[in-house]
Amino acid sequence: MSLYEKPITELSSLLTEKQITSVELTKIFLDRIDQTNPTLNSFLTISHDIALADAAAADQKIQSGQPTHPLCGIPVGIKDIICTQDIKTTGASKILENFVPSYDATVIAHLREISAVRIGKTNCDEFAMGSSNENSAFANCKNPWDLSCVPGGSSGGSAAAVSSRQTPTSLGTDTGGSIRQPASLCGIVGIKPTYGRVSRFGSMAFASSLDQIGPFANTIEDAAIVLDAISQNCTQDSTYQGKPYNYVPKHIHAEIKGKTIGVDWAFIEAYASDEVLANFKQQIAFFESLGAVSKNISIAHQKYASACYYIIAPAEASSNLARYDGIRYTTQKGQEGGLDQIYVQSRSEGFGAEVQRRILLGTFVLSAGYYDAYYNKACHIRNRIQNDYKQALQEVDIIATPTTPAPAFKLGAKTNNPLEMYHADVFTVAIPLAGNPGLSIPTGFNKDNLPLGMQLVGRHFDEETLFQFGHKIQREFQHHTKVPTL
Repeated sequence: MSLYEKPITELSSLLTEKQITSVELTKIFLDRIDQTNPTLNSFLTISHDIALADAAAADQKIQSGQPTHPLCGIPVGIKDIICTQDIKTTGASKILENFVPSYDATVIAHLREISAVRIGKTNCDEFAMGSSNENSAFANCKNPWDLSCVPGGSSGGSAAAVSSRQTPTSLGTDTGGSIRQPASLCGIVGIKPTYGRVSRFGSMAFASSLDQIGPFANTIEDAAIVLDAISQNCTQDSTYQGKPYNYVPKHIHAEIKGKTIGVDWAFIEAYASDEVLANFKQQIAFFESLGAVSKNISIAHQKYASACYYIIAPAEASSNLARYDGIRYTTQKGQEGGLDQIYVQSRSEGFGAEVQRRILLGTFVLSAGYYDAYYNKACHIRNRIQNDYKQALQEVDIIATPTTPAPAFKLGAKTNNPLEMYHADVFTVAIPLAGNPGLSIPTGFNKDNLPLGMQLVGRHFDEETLFQFGHKIQREFQHHTKVPTL
């Protein structure tokens, strides 16, 4: 097994035992990126010099003998909407094509504090708006398992980078499924933490009441290690709840006998393809073989989640994206026509079609004549969805669904039909509306060797139980050992 195929737990041991240096390890991953990125387009910026400087600092810390975090010296990919000091952060948008932040997001500050290695910025849908990574202003990212397919979105570059072993882990953001959905389509682990578990400070806001930063990894343990690192204290985000996740391996390895799994079979069967449904049933049967109990439940209002999400999220986006106006740090167009022309031309040329679509939709539902009919009603539905999940999780320990209704689809297959594209998140959009944690775990492959995934949803701040269930599938089936051929 090549070093770049090893999980973080093994790489960390090699570093602390001084069998390899972080500089040597980082060079291996940089070489892997240089070789494969022209094919995948998973990275928009590869920070060679900064990565090697970070690695050298990690080596000094390890050599000093002081206690280190398991991520010390480990390369980390970073979604390109998370601000990184002195590393270009574009949001995959032309309007921020040359933007270099003067500060770090809180999660990046935490990574630097423990001497993790910032290896580069990963591709994404523009301002995290999309389900396929086809809305990037710079390049379409491709699925490592089939280069003719999408990696999922909006954090497709982060997922593809981990799946192809360009980096052991990466950070993404999840607003309606943008960590869990690409994790499933690329065959890796991805977790959207409980809303408020991880600071959002320094992440470009799409929908502030929904956005959460979370990790991609190849194993459950690796995802837990990264969540431990990025969920630490923040004083600059009022939505941060001050409840960091603490990684304890024995807790993840705990048995699940006697725990209950809620399954809304009617909802799942209405949307899942035959092969996804068959795979999902196999996973439920496996959990039952370990002593877990499945229970048929009904989450009454989740069938309205997509409609609710595509009112609330664009409404918040239309407000959050008003700051990108062609003045200050954004790319400026139309200087010859006065201030109004700068605004109009900069935003018209700087924003892509999907971003413009969502700004227009969001502005419409917030307008005086339609606020009550659309936005206010969506907020009422959101409250009902939150109550549905709260009540369901009083009866069961976790809720399980497929992560996506179908495996990865072909590039270009849904770009002309936004409603069909939005449907790709049908199983994931309700979870951010409710604020619960959601974990996607790989569950095998279909007949075309495309990955399949399962979503597990837990109570607020109970990511531990999700990891326990996910670890059982990982231990039994070893899907994380399979690597796409590039």
